Amino acid sequence: QKPPQSATMAVGKNKRLTKSKKGGKKKAVDPFLKKEWYDIKAPSVFSVRKCGKTLITRTQGTKIASEGLKGRVFEVSLADLNNDEDQQYRKIKLCCEDVQGYNVLTNFHGMDLTRDKLCSLIKKWGSLIEANETVRTTDGYTIRLFCIAFTTKMPNQMKKTCYAQSAQIRAIRKKMVEIMSEEASKCDLKELVQKL
Repeated sequence: QKPPQSATMAVGKNKRLTKSKKGGKKKAVDPFLKKEWYDIKAPSVFSVRKCGKTLITRTQGTKIASEGLKGRVFEVSLADLNNDEDQQYRKIKLCCEDVQGYNVLTNFHGMDLTRDKLCSLIKKWGSLIEANETVRTTDGYTIRLFCIAFTTKMPNQMKKTCYAQSAQIRAIRKKMVEIMSEEASKCDLKELVQKL
């Protein structure tokens, strides 16, 4: 005859059940209490200098706030920088170069078209030609320019399509690269940004 099964557990095995975890639970602190706001200042090329704010954790020990800000890239619409609604399809990238007090001083870092503008330019029944060129401005900045071109119908054209031959495409691309390098290499970054 088997002894009756008891539901008690072996004594002394589950010691962790009673003990609390080491250190206990840390109090959930709101991370935003440790943060500071800095003003973003755009370069003097643009008409609006104050273009936004950015967050950074306060200086603590060896982690300096201004060092964490340097190298940050902000993307701003050109419509906001120049108070001109017609330029809203252009996005300007500004890179943080220096921090003075609570002001973040930026420099031009890049320009791009918005997705919807780019899509509206591209049409069927024509050739799309892309070219890019790396150029050096007079003040020593190296910039890579990307350009896009399209073939269009002639005014009295009956034919539905207007594709370019590959030799023509190569000639057009060569001309695009020529114009880009000529325009960019004889001016400094400030003038180039104004041209764009």
